[in-house]
Amino acid sequence: MITLINAVQWNKVGLVLGIIAGIAILLGIAILIVTKLCHITEDEKVLNILSNLAGANCGGCGHSGCEGFAKALAEGKAKLSDCKVTSDEAKKIICQINGTPFEAEEKTVAVVRCNGGNRALDKYSYVGNEGCLNRMVYHGGQKICQTSCIGGGTCEKNCPVNAIKVNSDGIAEVDKTLCISCGACILNCPKHVIERIPASSPVFVACSTHCRGKQVTSFCSAGCIGCGLCSRVCPEKAITMDNFLPKIDYKKCSGCLTCVSRCPQKVIKIHTVKKSPSEKEPTSEKAAV
Repeated sequence: MITLINAVQWNKVGLVLGIIAGIAILLGIAILIVTKLCHITEDEKVLNILSNLAGANCGGCGHSGCEGFAKALAEGKAKLSDCKVTSDEAKKIICQINGTPFEAEEKTVAVVRCNGGNRALDKYSYVGNEGCLNRMVYHGGQKICQTSCIGGGTCEKNCPVNAIKVNSDGIAEVDKTLCISCGACILNCPKHVIERIPASSPVFVACSTHCRGKQVTSFCSAGCIGCGLCSRVCPEKAITMDNFLPKIDYKKCSGCLTCVSRCPQKVIKIHTVKKSPSEKEPTSEKAAV
């Protein structure tokens, strides 16, 4: 009787073990099939491009970091000029890898085209979560001027090199000595008041409004009134008026600073002064103006 019971139990154990072994074999085969189908091989071309990018992962190119940008470059879905951080030397190598012609670009930096800040009137007193996007939820921000920096610091939080800060006047300000021109601040500014200019540019226009003078003075004491005086006094004819706002042709600008001295609203700011070696360059935009 005992022998019969043992025989029955061993039969059951053998059956269970057989089932388990069969399942294990099937799972192993399934894993091999899935691995074969889903295995992603690293594209050597992408890796070579990635190794020559600056590695800032700033997102200024519009892609999710350098890896995404490298893949887009390899697939011909992005332009190398979209990256302002990578050096010309590295870009030459990337062009060789990609089989595309290399074109050198002039170095650029970001500037904030707003002069208002605390001098621009508010529609209301904002109380809530910090950040420009949060402020924009309420009627497009607290400023009456539709193109005014609202000082929420989103650009500051997104800058990978801490080159932009909201100053005591309530306006974002770029430290040109730190700026790598990645474009992260430009992409994240909901008011679109940040742009790139050539790093050697003598001046820039710190205003973005296209409103007429009387309307500007009703909401900002430091905005461009579109008088056109800068355009008229520029000896190089480097300034034209575009819908009540000065537009500078940096290829013509000689850096004479006549526009800076004659602007009644002080919205044309000194950026880089072309002086003799014996003269010191102003340490900041405020000091220069």
